[in-house]
Amino acid sequence: MNDLLEFLKLSIIHVGYAKLDNSWNYKNVISPFVRLFLVTKGEANAYYTNQAFNLKPGYLYLIPSFTYNSYGCDVYHEQYYTGFFEEIKLGMSIFNLKRFKYEVEAQDIDYELFERLVEINPSKSVLNSNPETHINRSLLNYGKNENAVPSYDVETQGILSILLSRFVINVDGSSNSDGFKGDLNKVIIYIAKHLNEEITVSSLAKYCNLSPDHFSRSFYSKFQVTPNKYIQLKRIERAQFLLLTTKKSLKQVAQNVGFGNMSYFSRLFKKHAGETPAAFRKNQLKA
Repeated sequence: MNDLLEFLKLSIIHVGYAKLDNSWNYKNVISPFVRLFLVTKGEANAYYTNQAFNLKPGYLYLIPSFTYNSYGCDVYHEQYYTGFFEEIKLGMSIFNLKRFKYEVEAQDIDYELFERLVEINPSKSVLNSNPETHINRSLLNYGKNENAVPSYDVETQGILSILLSRFVINVDGSSNSDGFKGDLNKVIIYIAKHLNEEITVSSLAKYCNLSPDHFSRSFYSKFQVTPNKYIQLKRIERAQFLLLTTKKSLKQVAQNVGFGNMSYFSRLFKKHAGETPAAFRKNQLKA
């Protein structure tokens, strides 16, 4: 798994420093990129990953991509913030391979890292804190940086990696409680590579030289989700990404993530995302 992390790529979307009041109140926000911020003054609150967080000075907070969240400020607070795409390879996410905390105490150097990140990315601040506006604008401007300095791109990647590392829980995930010592991470790679094809538990078990029952138990022991549920989630996450970052038709998106039946794709998407693919694209990208 650590070998896979050598391929981790972090691509910045926005970064800045914000002074926010009680107008900073939004519900059911979702973005295709990771959000990370450091509160410096005042307090606010947020709810995501089925947890309530009191956003307080001196702490870093992490919101994974494609995670529904709500947040608000009763009076006033200030924060450094950044948003970025993360990908290891073949469309995999680091959140599939590592366990994370979502609130950690900031180190003194983290303030300096954010200051530097803002300094070398001066044109990437959020001009409107309304997520319906800034998520759309961030996606439209992604990859456009006319004044980019190559060395700053490398430095930005390094700073984002350091900040993200604060949240990683360092546990050994290479083995499973049921006694299977193989590397199930190769299955994650296989699934990511073949999302546009039919994937069955039997084929995955054969790929690992295990019986279907043994494979399913081992997979659940490691990832705390069944193989079929995991495949569904990855298909929907990839579909959300394509809907927000490309102009592919709904049919093309469905095919790209392994759905030949549009009706079934729409039903499953709504089950996981709370709305149909068409409504999701329209509501998330409206300015």
